[in-house]
Amino acid sequence: MSNNFVNAFKNHLCSTHMVIFLFILHTQVFAQFKKDPAAINRKIAVSENDTQKVELLLTLGKCYLNKDGEFKNDLDNAVLANKQAKVLSDQLNYKLGIGKSILLSAQITREKGRPENGLKIARQALIYTQNNLLLELQAYVYLELSMYGSFEDKIKNKETALRIFKKVGAKEKQADILKQLGELYIIQENQAKGIALLKESLQLYQSIKFPHVQGVYNLLSEGYTQTGNCVESLKYALLAEKTAVKVRDSSLQMSSIYNHVGMAYYSLRQKNTSEEYFYKALEIAKKYKDTEYVRAINENLCTVLISQKKEKDALKVIRDMQLNFPTANIGRQMKENYLLLTVYRKLQNIDKAKIYYNKLVAYYGINAEKEKENRLQILRSYSNYHYQLKNYNDLYRIIRLIDSITTATNNNLMCSENHLTWFQADSSRGDYKNAIKHYQLYKSLSDSVYKGEKSKQINSLQIKFESEKKDKNIDLLTQQDKLQKIQIRNDSIIRYVFIASLIVLTLFILLLYNRFLLKKKTNKQLEIKTQEINEQNELNKKMLIEKEWLLKEIHHRVKNNLQIVISLLNTQSAYLDNEDALLAIQNSQHRMHAMSLIHQKLYQSDNLANIDMSWYIYELISYMKECFDTHEKINFVLNTEKVYLDVAHAVPLGLIINEAVNNAIKYAFPQDTKGDVYIELKNTGENNYKLIIADNGIGVAENFNAAERKSLGVNLMMGLSEQIDGNFEMKNDHGLKIKITFTRNTEFEGTADNSEII
Repeated sequence: MSNNFVNAFKNHLCSTHMVIFLFILHTQVFAQFKKDPAAINRKIAVSENDTQKVELLLTLGKCYLNKDGEFKNDLDNAVLANKQAKVLSDQLNYKLGIGKSILLSAQITREKGRPENGLKIARQALIYTQNNLLLELQAYVYLELSMYGSFEDKIKNKETALRIFKKVGAKEKQADILKQLGELYIIQENQAKGIALLKESLQLYQSIKFPHVQGVYNLLSEGYTQTGNCVESLKYALLAEKTAVKVRDSSLQMSSIYNHVGMAYYSLRQKNTSEEYFYKALEIAKKYKDTEYVRAINENLCTVLISQKKEKDALKVIRDMQLNFPTANIGRQMKENYLLLTVYRKLQNIDKAKIYYNKLVAYYGINAEKEKENRLQILRSYSNYHYQLKNYNDLYRIIRLIDSITTATNNNLMCSENHLTWFQADSSRGDYKNAIKHYQLYKSLSDSVYKGEKSKQINSLQIKFESEKKDKNIDLLTQQDKLQKIQIRNDSIIRYVFIASLIVLTLFILLLYNRFLLKKKTNKQLEIKTQEINEQNELNKKMLIEKEWLLKEIHHRVKNNLQIVISLLNTQSAYLDNEDALLAIQNSQHRMHAMSLIHQKLYQSDNLANIDMSWYIYELISYMKECFDTHEKINFVLNTEKVYLDVAHAVPLGLIINEAVNNAIKYAFPQDTKGDVYIELKNTGENNYKLIIADNGIGVAENFNAAERKSLGVNLMMGLSEQIDGNFEMKNDHGLKIKITFTRNTEFEGTADNSEII
């Protein structure tokens, strides 16, 4: 199943961690300064040499420091403004100005790419603020110190700043730091603590009626995405979008918000909506020319395209990213390798896929133990790669590791997809007992994510979000109506002067009102019609579900009835001494089993229209090998493509294979001679297929005529070939070779569901 942010967003999901970390940088101390440098310079020019001028110079320096983009000229202007503020503060003995200047110097130095020097200056700022009892500024210094060192150092310095802001009663700054702490814990995959801190931050912002809380909602959506809670993820992503639109946010943050909405929809398998939001996010990121944002969103976009089987489109996105947004970030390069591995694996280009798999293993390790943030995503790519190559030892090692990680983090979405891979692997190996167990776990976990009450909550969220959009439009129309009424009142003041114009205007208003009534009536009729259509659609959907259930029940009962017939024949054979009669009953049992296998597969599958013939032939041959105990005598060679056929074709072909292989086992290798039986089923172009059953045994007599031969098996094979409008050939070719060519009738063709989440 595709998903994998997916799922695999998903999944599918962890590719925005670096974006989140960059966003921390943008939201740190003084990051909200978006004033116009020219306007600040005009104020400085007319101000006197006092503390107000110091503050203006510091504001100007922060403004240049936090301008969008990375330009040397901006940093040079920031240094100049800060230097002037420091000189003036020294002249005035303005201690607060001196402390702020030292802190700004540390920030500028760090922005220039010299973190060691920046840390040294920040420590000087801390000593100065402590010696001069500048308590609030001291908190800002601790925030700057939190930009350096290990995760523990960052947490410790932010918590110290938080305590100081609590002392001075700065609630907005407390909320800011709680938000930053929440981000850090989410990046470290401690989602529970991160979410708790973010909710505390949100509550504090709301208590002071701070309107710009879209960033907190955005981070809550990310936290719930990582825990696999799709409902809460979508809820907070939509709240982030709603709040950002309300406060008219046009910053780079909108790219992150749209990205998270896209991730939430991808987790819910609404891939088209997800793709739309990723393109919206990408447009904003490109506008700001932010390489990290562009790459993070492009990576998510590629995941969606791959899940929609648009591998070539995904490859174009990657090539464009490599050309126009190159990066030296090793993490981003590894993400690119992960995407290329997935694309080439999907395109069946195993040689190229192996190149990128080796690169990932070389960097992250065989168990991705060197990666923390994107570990699940990397492990999922490993498991899909090993499954495609049938490397079962490596595959089972990886999926067990994924299971332990997802279980520990309660990530039901990723856990369910892992059990689906487990089920597919067990089925491929013929371990049906474990396959059933993992399929049941997959369905149970998947249902817990997507069905029942959660689906209602998701629909409710979407309806509420759309309703609020409509309410805004209604408010806008109401405002427009008020303006119109004001205009009418103004016109009425001069009505005696412009009587003729008033008459024309009155007639025009009446005409508009008439049109309004007509339109209102038409809209009412359309609403009624739409409601009728929706009711009919619901009825049709219910009938379709019932029909699918009935069809599965029919297959189940047909399979059971065939098994009963087989058991009856087996019981009857116990009372017969005639060898020919026993042989006839045994042949009938084989034929019944060949048909029973088809109905069993259709009952177990979500696809009720078609059956995978490669699976069916493998199962049928395994059954016959056990029945005749041919392990030491006959070697079976299967060369079958993944061909999907309906029951009308699958049953005749199964009976033909049963008869041909039965004859080969009995007659092709007399006196315990050994040999090979070769079975091939391939698509020879469009809807044309070829079935070959051949052996290297003694063959048939030269004068053998299949049309005149009074053989039940041969007649049955010829009759079944005619039933599917096929061409039957039988000849000696170093043994006996039976060839059947036929064309598939696609009038009622179904679609096989064999997708997977990445």
